[in-house]
Amino acid sequence: MEVNEKTLIGEIVRNHPEAIEVLMSIGMHCLGCPASQMESLEDACAVHGFEAAPVVEAINARIAAAN
Repeated sequence: MEVNEKTLIGEIVRNHPEAIEVLMSIGMHCLGCPASQMESLEDACAVHGFEAAPVVEAINARIAAAN
């Protein structure tokens, strides 16, 4: 499954633990927070001041490298 801007943070963490490193590296340290579980990647990026597209690319590249 490829990640996109609408993918929920909870889904990313559950289905692609290798992506956690990417999220943590940009300051998303509250990945276990109940509120983040139902937040889209797009919304989380907006809260942290990032454009979603490069984050999506980095996560998908990390997922591909792990497989």
